[in-house]
Amino acid sequence: MRLILFLSLAFLSAQDFAETLSTRFKNIVENITSSIVSIQAFVKSKRQHPFNDPFFDQFRRFFGDDFFDSFPEKNERLEPSLGTGVIISNDGLIVTNHHVAGVADEIKITFSDGSEEFAKLVGTDSRTDIAVLRVKKKNLSPAQLGDSDALSVGEWVLAIGNPFGLTNTVTAGIVSAKGRSIIGGNQFEDFIQTDAAINPGNSGGPLVNLKGQVVGINTAIFSRSGGYMGIGFAIPSNMVKNVIEQIVKHGKVIRGWLGVSIQRLTKELAESFGYDSTKGALVGQVQPDSPADKAKIKVGDIIVQVDDLQIENPNHLRNVIASKKPGTTVTLKVFRDKNYITIRVKLGELPEMDDESEGSVAPEKDNIDKLGLSVQNLTPDLARQLGTKRKSGVVVTRVRPGSIAQLSGLVPQDIIIEADGEPIDSISKFKTVMTDDRLKRGVRLVVENKGVTRFVFIRVSR
Repeated sequence: MRLILFLSLAFLSAQDFAETLSTRFKNIVENITSSIVSIQAFVKSKRQHPFNDPFFDQFRRFFGDDFFDSFPEKNERLEPSLGTGVIISNDGLIVTNHHVAGVADEIKITFSDGSEEFAKLVGTDSRTDIAVLRVKKKNLSPAQLGDSDALSVGEWVLAIGNPFGLTNTVTAGIVSAKGRSIIGGNQFEDFIQTDAAINPGNSGGPLVNLKGQVVGINTAIFSRSGGYMGIGFAIPSNMVKNVIEQIVKHGKVIRGWLGVSIQRLTKELAESFGYDSTKGALVGQVQPDSPADKAKIKVGDIIVQVDDLQIENPNHLRNVIASKKPGTTVTLKVFRDKNYITIRVKLGELPEMDDESEGSVAPEKDNIDKLGLSVQNLTPDLARQLGTKRKSGVVVTRVRPGSIAQLSGLVPQDIIIEADGEPIDSISKFKTVMTDDRLKRGVRLVVENKGVTRFVFIRVSR
């Protein structure tokens, strides 16, 4: 009898909990729906020239290109893409993703009441994938931006948006992880990972906690099919707040700049430096005349702390430095030559991103089979193709899938310039250094790719 009573109470308790959670979800959706908008972003693209058809090629020999090019192209057409936005002020500010509206020629907003209006782009930041729009409509219902730092893994969240054009779609899930980096490069990432279903069209929509606060802006999914696979990513609201504030104030985001290329520490790399942790960021390159260069930061330094903040990984360091104002002086704790030193650096302003051109690679001429590499001596022609100023080195032209070289992180177009501190100026020198004994202990390489140097630790299993 007691068992039956206990089970009945447990069932009622579970049912009450489910009903309470369901009611909470319903209230959140009712309160925030008026703060969510649908976005149609139109990019102008020219139609094909009427005489670009191969049929007319035979006539160009007689009339010439100038004759055909004098004919006007057909009218431009507008190609829309769909997304979601969140109203963040009652006087017309809306936040969404850069990839939704950052490069659009026209942006049409559809509000929850069905009314429509064209928006103006206030500013955009491709490095965080945030864009800020403004509409003339007043007396709007802004969403409340919450504190993403207070968000915990396992916490319930709702994702709201317009997947596949289906407006005001709501999905529920939990926070799966925080501090994710999925793209790298020049991006500033600190993603919230969630299993709340996010699909194309959700981009720019809110990730909402149980308090009804926006704790993230949905931006990306992990998918092999283009649809939901249980992994979505949102930009944390605290990062969004900072970007919005700077875009509204300056029209762009101004970030602190150190002037180093950094990489993640593997256990093997850390051991090669005599460093007993994988936390921190390894300096692979110092840009000339940068704040780091002026402060005497060196290649091979491991930055482990900024002021009183311990650095977890390269992405963490990147975000910490970027959050500082240019001109700010920071104190770095650096591991160098098996000792910790303190370096003070006055930060500069992060320059605009440069476009990187892809280099081509010449055919392979030699193989180092044990590592799974094909390599070639760096020639002047090859140096020009790869965009490097180096005069010597060994170029990786092929990496065999599943090989030691691939697992160590070497990729085609890497230029090997140093091995265990010895300069590499030819394949023969490279082979001389990469002996069986050294490979069993592990060899630390310095490689360059697209002007950026980094370390690679390569070892053959005993």
